Amino acid sequence: MKVLIAEDEIVSRRLLESALPRWGYDVITATDGEEAWTLLQEPDAPTIMVLDWLMPRLDGVEICRRIRAHPRLSSVYIILLTSRAAVEDVVQGLEAGANDYITKPFDAAELRARMQVGVRVVNLQTTLAERVREVEEALSRVKQLQGLLPICSYCKKIRDDKNYWHQVESYVGKHTDARFSHGICPECTEKFRIELTTNR
Repeated sequence: MKVLIAEDEIVSRRLLESALPRWGYDVITATDGEEAWTLLQEPDAPTIMVLDWLMPRLDGVEICRRIRAHPRLSSVYIILLTSRAAVEDVVQGLEAGANDYITKPFDAAELRARMQVGVRVVNLQTTLAERVREVEEALSRVKQLQGLLPICSYCKKIRDDKNYWHQVESYVGKHTDARFSHGICPECTEKFRIELTTNR
């Protein structure tokens, strides 16, 4: 998974650049807030950020606010990294849009655990988005079927938009996930029984 490190302090940045790849993350680095924001505009922008609070040009809290206000980036998971440990600072960071918070100097095991939480959240969001898309597609197909369908009054075939006629089973099967199992209804059972008896 791709991770953006935004850290201007060289020692912390080097520690992050060393640790995250060992844990299997694909790392991109920014040395100030403005560079981090620019990298987030890329089409394949990272879905997890380790973001320093105090940076030149644009600080971490402001980046959090911008991310949460941006529709395409609103699901990015943000771990705010800072030396500020007061409760009011934690509250300010989380209210700005950070998902998690870790203080400097950070413990590697704690950071790794918090990264794993981030990965789980991002994966759940991705799965949820896929399910929502599937539901929307299904509703769209159902909506198509709710319109007026031209159907032959004799053979019951359905005409499509290109003026081709299809068996009901093939038309419905093409436009929905429905599958057919064939049987005979009670009325037809009685009808064909009478016809067979009459024809003997």
